[in-house]
Amino acid sequence: MNRRKDMLSNLRSKVNQMASTLNMSNSANRDSLLGPEIKPADAMSRTVGLDNRGLVGFQRQSKMKVWRNWKTVVSTKHIALAVNEELDLHTRLIDDLDSHVDVTDSRLRVSFNFHYVYVGMCM
Repeated sequence: MNRRKDMLSNLRSKVNQMASTLNMSNSANRDSLLGPEIKPADAMSRTVGLDNRGLVGFQRQSKMKVWRNWKTVVSTKHIALAVNEELDLHTRLIDDLDSHVDVTDSRLRVSFNFHYVYVGMCM
């Protein structure tokens, strides 16, 4: 019984820890993932003095940034799919454990009732 209480308290602390992580401000999370937002005027001001070669170079840099972001998104998607599979497996395991606990509980109740009836008959 103490082991289950310890497991429950550990799960509660993990839930609280995850909730505090998720409750961080959205703008801070966005900035940490994507970097600070660049205003359109800033991008325009960087291209004002560029000639054709400079503009082509700027476009290449932009394409490379988009490519890196795309690779990051695809990688994150694969990680999310793997996490989803793990969560499905854990859910099935917990459901299976729940059914086994129910069976064990009913067996213990039958055993207890049998013992109670048997002891009552002997007196």
